[in-house]
Amino acid sequence: MNGWVGVACVALLVSGCAAAGMSKRPTAEDISRLAARTEEANQALVRGDIDRYIELTDHASDYTLMAPFGGAPRHGFDASPANRSAMARFFKSGTLHQELIASYASGDLIVLVTIERAHGEVGGLSEQDWALRVTQVFRREKTSWQLVHRHADPLANGITIERGAELARGAR
Repeated sequence: MNGWVGVACVALLVSGCAAAGMSKRPTAEDISRLAARTEEANQALVRGDIDRYIELTDHASDYTLMAPFGGAPRHGFDASPANRSAMARFFKSGTLHQELIASYASGDLIVLVTIERAHGEVGGLSEQDWALRVTQVFRREKTSWQLVHRHADPLANGITIERGAELARGAR
């Protein structure tokens, strides 16, 4: 009888953890929904619809951003009205299509590796095409996926090793 009680306790613990979302492995459907939501969020971002971007993107408190223009990584996401306004001025009238290159899921993490192909006004420059290689890491927190890390670079079209060396040296 004691053996059955032990088995029943473990079964209850496992089912309770699964119900709480603590041990459920991410499914292909989870990845697909997250990729679609990410594409919709970034479409809003390049249009300058920052409120919609923030509504669709749950940034973790320990979020880091390695922006496509380099420099030091940024820690945390600033959703203040001043930053929202600055972001809305930075991105205007854009369109975006996201190509999912690969995805990885383990425990409470999902990694999306994408190419974002955008067209629009960015940073005061005239309307043009932008292609970014992007890696995003999401962590499950209860029932939602929080963006923990985003790394993007403008190297989707490739560069020469000489240009890569110039950039690595800090040449402008």
